[in-house]
Amino acid sequence: MKYPRFLLPCLSLASVLCASPSARAAETLPPLRPAVECTARGGLPNVLAKLKAGKEVRVGYFGGSITAAAGWRVKSLKWLQEQYPAAKLSEINAAIGGTGSDLGVFRAQHDVLQFKPDLLFVEFAVNDGGSGPEQIQRCMEGIVRQTWRANSATDICFVYTVSQPYLDDLKAGNDSRAATTMEGVADYYQIPSIHLGIEVARMEKEGKLIFKADRPKTPQAPGAPMIFSEDGVHPFVDTGHELYLQAIQRSMPKLEGAGVGARPHELIAPLRADNWEEAKLVPITQDMLHGDWKALDVTKDDLAKRFASRLPGLWKAASPGASLEVDIEGTQASVYDLLGPDCGQLEFKVDDQPARKLARFDAYCVYHRLSKAGVLFDAPKGRHHIRLTLLAEAPDKANILFEKNRPDLEKNPAKYAGNYWYAGALLILGNVVQ
Repeated sequence: MKYPRFLLPCLSLASVLCASPSARAAETLPPLRPAVECTARGGLPNVLAKLKAGKEVRVGYFGGSITAAAGWRVKSLKWLQEQYPAAKLSEINAAIGGTGSDLGVFRAQHDVLQFKPDLLFVEFAVNDGGSGPEQIQRCMEGIVRQTWRANSATDICFVYTVSQPYLDDLKAGNDSRAATTMEGVADYYQIPSIHLGIEVARMEKEGKLIFKADRPKTPQAPGAPMIFSEDGVHPFVDTGHELYLQAIQRSMPKLEGAGVGARPHELIAPLRADNWEEAKLVPITQDMLHGDWKALDVTKDDLAKRFASRLPGLWKAASPGASLEVDIEGTQASVYDLLGPDCGQLEFKVDDQPARKLARFDAYCVYHRLSKAGVLFDAPKGRHHIRLTLLAEAPDKANILFEKNRPDLEKNPAKYAGNYWYAGALLILGNVVQ
């Protein structure tokens, strides 16, 4: 299956690039947990009660590109509808390729919680592979607490998928580091979890499945090993995603038998005092902008239209010197923006610290995709002044692009000739100071 290009990349590279320096610093790592396909804990009592009563049920899917694909997400919703034909199910697709819980915690309200899900599947273990356990725990707990603060009746289920870097751990019977960390949060809040990759790893170990290979051009012979994926990450819909669905199907009887009936979820004392429950997405306003900026019209501009469901607006810095300037009272800050072929690089400055450069172009930039320009990490509590400015000096795009992508630049030089910045929102742990 070919995935829409804006869903890629998906691997932990995205988490490595987006995570704060402290999140990537050496931490005391807990031992890997034994991998279990389904840990029911408190189950899904509220949503199951609504399904059995034939009520309207909204299912949220919050994750990366494995969830964004028309695979286990689409299949599981269809299967649930078949199991409960009297209920009226609808989907909230809140998945974005190449992103982890460190972005998810900021976009939770905008992308999923405002639509009032009855059930929220959270899938970030693959993309969180490059983040440290403390960072993952702060973000995942923030997502849980935001969800139950918005609606205490929403049931949450953590979902773990698998990619090639984590396959050996799974074949050895262990969760990945990210899934191990998430299980600690799930234990504390009694959130059920389903590992979709257990059967995948077993079949690969027994020679019944090939994890990464080209899709066969002709039908496979009976009994031939199943081809799971082409890239070692994104399952084929008819093979890998079908196995993911089967894991959910096997898990549902356990989830139905857990819990003590429909009830609000109690927002108990935090597991971590420094969790990111207060993470928020703040729209950019005209008073934050200086120089040559243009508000892109969602009815006329293709980029604004394409990302309208994820961004509250889209601003284009059209010439060097255009800047975004804001004061915040908080400890973390990024700009939710786009990377793309016509993007340039920024200079950013925080308080009286030395200015630093930040390219908004990378090796994948043959297309535009969502990203975040991180500028403030684990800062001391208090007020901080942030300024980002588009530079006249453009990135060396020919050398930055992957070799396989360079022919596109040679064929379409005008596509890469721009030197712009597209900013969509602020991602803040704290508040904007007016």
